This record gives sequence, C-alpha cells and structure tokens, in this order.
Amino acid sequence: MSEQLARNKAAVAQFFEEVWNNGDEAALDRFLAEDAAGNDPRFGVGRESFRRQGRHWRQAFPDIHFTVDELVAEGDVVVSRWTLTGAHQGDYAGIPATGRRVNVTGMSLDRLRDGKIVAGFDAWDALGLRQQLGALPQDADDD
Repeated sequence: MSEQLARNKAAVAQFFEEVWNNGDEAALDRFLAEDAAGNDPRFGVGRESFRRQGRHWRQAFPDIHFTVDELVAEGDVVVSRWTLTGAHQGDYAGIPATGRRVNVTGMSLDRLRDGKIVAGFDAWDALGLRQQLGALPQDADDD
C-alpha cells in the first residue's frame, strides 16, 4: 500500500475517533475541508454545518461511539464500514428519549485532498435505528 493511501486511511480512522468518539469539535478543522459536502442535504455544507449536526447527534446519543470495522482506500477515496452504538438520551428526529441502546451499521465513502475530507457519501441503516428506538415496528420476520 502506498504511503498516501495509508495516510488517508489513518486520517479517516482518526476523524471517527477524535470527532465522533471523543466529541472534539475543534478536530473538525484538521479533518474536514472548509467547504466539505456530503450526500445528505440536511447535513449542510462545511464545517459549521457538520458541527451543528454533531451536536444534534451528541445531544440525542451522548455516548455515541463509532467502531470502524473496515477501511478500504484507492486513489483519493477511503471507504469505511462502521458500527454506531449509543444510548438514546435526547430527542432524535422527533423521537423523545427512550433510554434504549442502539447498534446501527453503515458505510462512508470519503474523498480526501491534502489529508482532509472534501466530500462524503454515507449510507446507513436509518430504518433499523428508528425500529430500535420503537418509532417503527420491527419486521415480522425479525422475531
């Protein structure tokens, strides 16, 4: 693996650890380009939008934790497969705190330039999260 690929993978792993797991908002400046954008328009564009969304998630899940299960890098792209866990202690998407623990899987595809994320695409089990919070019924096959 090239040095650049290894650096990109390390940057993404550190992003999850420092920003999400440690709640270090200042670390966003090290890991995100000022105008970074993603596929979810509700997340907005740039560091300040990401800070707001991070606060929202942390308010709902104060102990939010991402485990990076796998990292794959090619060119300027890093794909991470991850698992999010946490206890629902605050409002999330209109769902009042339930105290329930969640375990949600997802993937992120991040494009990096000069060691910073400039664009991202996230896909995760939002339906499963809402089911775990009791906001939607479980599938009948899930008994």
